[in-house]
Amino acid sequence: MGELDALRVRDELLQAMYWMHAEGLDDAPTAENLARFLAVPADTLGAYLERFCADGYLERSGTGYRLTATGEELGKRTFAEEFAGLTGAGHGECDADCWCHDSPEDAARCLEDRVGHTH
Repeated sequence: MGELDALRVRDELLQAMYWMHAEGLDDAPTAENLARFLAVPADTLGAYLERFCADGYLERSGTGYRLTATGEELGKRTFAEEFAGLTGAGHGECDADCWCHDSPEDAARCLEDRVGHTH
């Protein structure tokens, strides 16, 4: 297992586990479930899971694996970086810095401006 491969697998695995946990799908997926989700042979993934436990990113939980606080933080960060372009404001939507957040009246005017008409 090369270091570059280990980093790539670690980031992908932690992102997947963070997403699964955040969506309420599985807090402690088994190696087999993770292998199916990531489309990787379970035997191949097993060595990485053990390494990531030793590195402090994962811990065993029953028959599965759970993110440690360190693993959850890294999974959250890499997930946010990976999907930043998809989770921001959409075309025609304002963002957190928009002037419309100053008051309910400003929010209504912003919405009207974005819709393209005023009542």
